[in-house]
Amino acid sequence: MREIYEDVDRLMVRQGYANRHRAHSFGVIAPKVGRVKRRRWSPHLFGFGTQALRGLASDALHGHREGWSPLWSPYRFSDHPPRPGLWAVEPHLGFRGTGVKFEEILVVTDSRDPLKSAFWLDDDLPHMRRWTEEK
Repeated sequence: MREIYEDVDRLMVRQGYANRHRAHSFGVIAPKVGRVKRRRWSPHLFGFGTQALRGLASDALHGHREGWSPLWSPYRFSDHPPRPGLWAVEPHLGFRGTGVKFEEILVVTDSRDPLKSAFWLDDDLPHMRRWTEEK
């Protein structure tokens, strides 16, 4: 994960953008997504539901014990392949005082077939169609 993070960072710089996800806690470009129990009311902390934060903390503790991280970042704790599951890939770009963030869901499987080991949950998006048409 760390190697891909660094590749994305270099690409952003080459294209004239600033890496703004480094301004977030742990410089995360993608957290692992998990199932959260639905509740009628759930308090929020730092803009996140406490149930989601509890799940992330549990994954972080579990992952730390097993040598993996639920946070895709530029640090050593992300120096491993992504675990199977869903990842909310959300680069934050800066350009001349303006910031933008987009998010797409990456599905990582345990398949040994490189073509099936990771794919976007939805690749029929306007920008994907435009890039395909340009090719």
